[in-house]
Amino acid sequence: MTTKKKSPYSFKVILEVIRNGLFLQGVRHAFAKIGIDIMPYYWVEEEVIPTEKPILKTDQLFSFRSLKKEDLSNVLAETDSITETKIHKSFTDGQECVGLINEGTIAAYMFIELNDFEIKNRKFKLNTDEAYLLNMYTLPNFRGKNLAPYLRYTCYRHLEKKGITTKYSVSNYFNKSAIKFKKKLNSKPQKLYINIELFKLIQWNLVLKSYP
Repeated sequence: MTTKKKSPYSFKVILEVIRNGLFLQGVRHAFAKIGIDIMPYYWVEEEVIPTEKPILKTDQLFSFRSLKKEDLSNVLAETDSITETKIHKSFTDGQECVGLINEGTIAAYMFIELNDFEIKNRKFKLNTDEAYLLNMYTLPNFRGKNLAPYLRYTCYRHLEKKGITTKYSVSNYFNKSAIKFKKKLNSKPQKLYINIELFKLIQWNLVLKSYP
């Protein structure tokens, strides 16, 4: 699966996030394009108490299953360059990919990390009963159907069968839609970090706040 690499901060990406209501995220991408990347983000524990199964806003039927790299070959043509880069890295790192399928078509997918990892040079360690959830993406034709929380909930149950009961993720401070859907799944922030990179020469990754 090979695709032409593009800048993760292209004007197309910037305009897309602004159109989707993520204005501050668009501003962040614009500054990153000139070498100044300021990213505040939450470290979140998901489903701290059991949550009810989300209801889909469609009569379409979806099945849940693990996906291979080859399964996403057609998806890459429909995604922006940021998602493309994340897909390649996730498979390279050995993460599990799971998704929702409608009539043979991938509707949404996400990745699961079970090993220690880094975010912006900050190391995070996972116990054997913990997982880190990342890189969720809903294909354009399936948006507005409540697939994101439905896939997340289904993934929780998938992990439970493996003895994994604690789930973590990162939420970009500017991505209010992601924060909102995780809140519906009884998720709570544990820490607020900020990563600052200047022209790829200087970097700070600091804890701004810890939550009880």
